[in-house]
Amino acid sequence: MYKIANCRFINQNVKLFEIEAPAIAINRRAKAGQFIILRVNENGERIPITIAGTNQNGTITIIVQGIGKTTNELLTKEKDDYIVDIVGPLGKPTDIKKVGTCVVIGGGVGTAIAYPVAKALKEKGNKVIVIIGGRSAEFAILQNEISEFADEVFVTTDDGSAGEKGLVTDKLIALINSELKIDYVLAIGPIPMMKAVADTTNIEGNKIPTVVSLNPVMLDGTGMCGGCRAIVGGKNVFVCIDGPDFNAHEVDFDVLMKRNSMYKEHERNSLCKFKEKYGINYAK
Repeated sequence: MYKIANCRFINQNVKLFEIEAPAIAINRRAKAGQFIILRVNENGERIPITIAGTNQNGTITIIVQGIGKTTNELLTKEKDDYIVDIVGPLGKPTDIKKVGTCVVIGGGVGTAIAYPVAKALKEKGNKVIVIIGGRSAEFAILQNEISEFADEVFVTTDDGSAGEKGLVTDKLIALINSELKIDYVLAIGPIPMMKAVADTTNIEGNKIPTVVSLNPVMLDGTGMCGGCRAIVGGKNVFVCIDGPDFNAHEVDFDVLMKRNSMYKEHERNSLCKFKEKYGINYAK
């Protein structure tokens, strides 16, 4: 059993948790880009959640958006409640090295995953520019936290309610067209967003090294279910054990999006039943 030391809503549908897990936070020293597998209760499914941070007090930080049944159930948990199972850290850490100027892009709750990676890149001596994107202001999260270490932070929202109106790729294109030399791009968020970033940096004669985190397609997180199979560089990979980070220009995003939609009907039915039982508004 893992005790929730603290938690708070970032917006009505996104919640930050600090969970007591010293074996992961201290003993195994979880690194940027790695994730955990958790079960909310004994009868629950196992879901992968990226580690947003670790603390010397023995807690790990995760940031969860209520999308399916299990993540919505997790949002009902409060301080001093317990999560039955946590396994980790899993997955390969993001390759952190000094390369020069890095643009880190987080879309929606993907910003929570981008946050520790951007911080690690800065600590390695890179210039770090972060682009935070969201449908509206409430989904453009962690601006203050990222501003504490990033050299520049830009916010884009679909409706213009925060930052600049537009997509993260609009700002990325503006940076590419400026006098700035970009050495590395990392994008984490919805699959269509990551595909758009990959297309944007795949410039003939001036391709920018770009990495994407494919965690949206992961299921059991151990390579046993095969649900996260993807095609990268013409070869089959399992995202959870071979990644989750991959060269964006080698990912077959069309196949990836098809696989990611395979269970949508089942997920929708499960979520509907859950909402009928508990309601849909958990923010306090």
